[in-house]
Amino acid sequence: MTLTDAQAQEIEAARATESRTRRPVAPGLEALLHQALPVLDHGFLRVVDYMGDDAAVVQAARVSYGRGTRAANEDRGLIRYLMRHRHSTPFEMCEIKYHVKLPIFVARQWIRHRTANVNEYSARYSILDREFYIPAPEHLAAQSSTNRQGRGTLLEGAEAEEVLRLLRQDAMATYDHYAWMLNEDEAGNPVDPARSGLARELARMNLTLNTYTQWYWKTDLHNLFHFLSLRADAHAQYEIRAYADAMLQTVQAWVPACFEAFRDYRMGAVTLSAGMLGIVRRMLAGEAVAQEGSGLSKREWRELMEVLGREAG
Repeated sequence: MTLTDAQAQEIEAARATESRTRRPVAPGLEALLHQALPVLDHGFLRVVDYMGDDAAVVQAARVSYGRGTRAANEDRGLIRYLMRHRHSTPFEMCEIKYHVKLPIFVARQWIRHRTANVNEYSARYSILDREFYIPAPEHLAAQSSTNRQGRGTLLEGAEAEEVLRLLRQDAMATYDHYAWMLNEDEAGNPVDPARSGLARELARMNLTLNTYTQWYWKTDLHNLFHFLSLRADAHAQYEIRAYADAMLQTVQAWVPACFEAFRDYRMGAVTLSAGMLGIVRRMLAGEAVAQEGSGLSKREWRELMEVLGREAG
């Protein structure tokens, strides 16, 4: 995990500046502000700025300025009601901005969430660092036989070692070629005065997808919760889930009451279709229901039985 000199100076300047504000602050998140939380082998996530707190959600829901006039348990109850009934607008009153260092393939997956403001490090203007994501052995797995976009059993022994060797070799080789094509040192001067060097915007296309990039990512709390409900889920790809887990840490420090409601009603909850709910009611009434007469597909039936902790057969 590394920060550039400019980023480190930015953090030190923020810490050294005495900040006096009349706006609400979240003490838990203030303690984490500008702190780089390590993710994967060379990545990190840090909170750059934020706006609002639990009280901002309550205030928006009540459309008043009665901050502090209600008991804390009433505020908590209102937040839980809003989350339970999917009243999303009050959660949009809070915003947060992250600085993230992540592998390019994770960034391409992450950017599918089109509900944030994003500004990425540009390899047209700057030279990317020689840093690559190499999975730990416990995260090397074969293709799942039941899930087209998931992992199956772990690779072991000589095959796992060869995969890791190829990942390192290919990443280093393509970066060496990238550096040769650029023909630039860190100061932007030609390495070989006899060559012009290829434009940065073209040389970058040769890099592997496990090369690290960086961006600033700003979103509101409602859309952040949607992101986390998908990316912090056990079925999400491990690499993006690692970043989502770091985000959960910051959200809990920022808006603890909202986080509790999100954990209970979104992350720890399940949604049943009308057909599934009908099956549960029949079971509660004492009826023995089998998949064949349930009206559910085999996959739906398996998912329902998994939720109920029963054998699918």
